[in-house]
Amino acid sequence: MKKSTGQDRSITSKWRPATRAVRAGTDRSQFGETSEALFLTSGYTYDSAQEVADRFAGEAKGMQYSRFQNPTVAMLEERIAAMEGAEACKVQASGMAAMTSALLCMLSAGDHVVAGRAAFGSCRWILANVLNRFGITHTIVDGRDNAAWEAAVQPNTKAFFFETPANPTLDVVDLAFMCGLAKSKGIITIVDNAFATSALQRPMEYGADVVTYSATKLMDGQGRVLCGAICGSTQWVEEYLSPFQRNTGPVCSPFNAWVVMKGLETLNLRAFKQSENALEVGKFVASRVDKVLHPGLPSFDQHELAMKQMDACGPIFSFVVPGGREKAFAVLDGLELVDISNNIGDSKSLACHPASTTHNNMGAEGRAEMGVEEGMIRINIGLEDPADLIEDLGQAFDKAGI
Repeated sequence: MKKSTGQDRSITSKWRPATRAVRAGTDRSQFGETSEALFLTSGYTYDSAQEVADRFAGEAKGMQYSRFQNPTVAMLEERIAAMEGAEACKVQASGMAAMTSALLCMLSAGDHVVAGRAAFGSCRWILANVLNRFGITHTIVDGRDNAAWEAAVQPNTKAFFFETPANPTLDVVDLAFMCGLAKSKGIITIVDNAFATSALQRPMEYGADVVTYSATKLMDGQGRVLCGAICGSTQWVEEYLSPFQRNTGPVCSPFNAWVVMKGLETLNLRAFKQSENALEVGKFVASRVDKVLHPGLPSFDQHELAMKQMDACGPIFSFVVPGGREKAFAVLDGLELVDISNNIGDSKSLACHPASTTHNNMGAEGRAEMGVEEGMIRINIGLEDPADLIEDLGQAFDKAGI
């Protein structure tokens, strides 16, 4: 039987990204299965009392409890780390578990965070309603403005926290500048890369310290399970993240980890094809409405920066219809093929109204600060024929009188 090579970094480091997404982390059991094994177990047995004592003391290798380690989860962690170019990865119960853990595991009362204005509504809520309760302050800046980041740094700033591209305005942060600024001031850079994944963008190549994911999105790609991931250096993961996760328990289930591993096998194919489809559909939408926020379009303010640090622009973009919420709802209600859903990264095309869904909890003032308009629609372009999607959007625009 051929020996598994999935966890040998000297081998996986030679592989290209698409190969890592299919092969990295594979650890076959004695049965030599081709598909990664699913270990549905909460606990493990030991040959002796001394063996379990040694494992809990850290003096012997081996599984102890699935809140600490699980073979299936470990394979996913190794695979994502290899894809990201990271030394280590820990997967979480959801994307928001990943964002929360990445911040809370390393911050203490009196620390300060600088965060990009455009972000998923729950990420902004964590900053304002969880971190603040523990004496961790934050400053919100326009992520597109390099000078604003530098001006916001305080003596107690411990982290830069941002999405790029950001949800739902697609704001792009200059990774090379940001990571360089952070390193010069001893600040940890935490980048949410969910809109791109490592298939399209690798922040660690620019010097990012920590990269976080909602693996629920493009990594799974078929809207099946919840999962999050955090990548970083071995030292950061062992010193900050692992003790936090081990003792607070935001862990990913083995089944969800297995499903995401299956999704990763097709990630490259899906990410590039959906990006291609999104660009085609985006061009059509730009012919019908004046404001389209799509990094792949030359009309996008940060088009050159996006194309510089991304291999493709991703499946998600937003556009603003005239007439505010009423007209946005009319367009959504007129869709026949595209589903109304607040999820993204799916192989099916999905659209939603951010102001009343994903960013509803921010209030009108918070949405205005972020640039989330009442007429904004965010759309995730899937793997359908783009001609069918264009026809569907066209007839929905017609019905709405746009």
